Amino acid sequence: MAASGSVRNRGAIPVAMERLTRRTDFRAAASGVRASASAFVLQANRRAQDGPARVGFTVSRQVGNAVERNRVRRRLREIVRLAAGVELRAGHDYVLVGRRAALAQPFEEMRRELNAALSQIHDPERTARDRREGTGGDRKRPLHEAGRKPRQA
Repeated sequence: MAASGSVRNRGAIPVAMERLTRRTDFRAAASGVRASASAFVLQANRRAQDGPARVGFTVSRQVGNAVERNRVRRRLREIVRLAAGVELRAGHDYVLVGRRAALAQPFEEMRRELNAALSQIHDPERTARDRREGTGGDRKRPLHEAGRKPRQA
């Protein structure tokens, strides 16, 4: 047991976190502020009601097969579990979108990237600038137009 390199054996305090499960919550977080890292994209949205922070995880099929996607998801869950008591703010929903780089990236580097992404998201100057410039989730038009395009003559 002493030779185990498990993170849980290094004195980390386990913290229960609330999870996002409904699609509407994931979509609401996607329309909020986002910060990119090499191993993931962090999306955040302030909820109308207070309460503990809620976190959701998603990994696309483009990342790899089911085994690789689950490994990425487990690594993301663990870095959030270790950061839950400190950086996550009450009344916010967070979604971590896993990338393939999360498979090979050192765990401590992923933790540093999460802390940097959280500080970037909660930076009041950046949030106000994003609202002014229209980046993030304030889309004026849909991402795609439904229906057929008119024929050009």
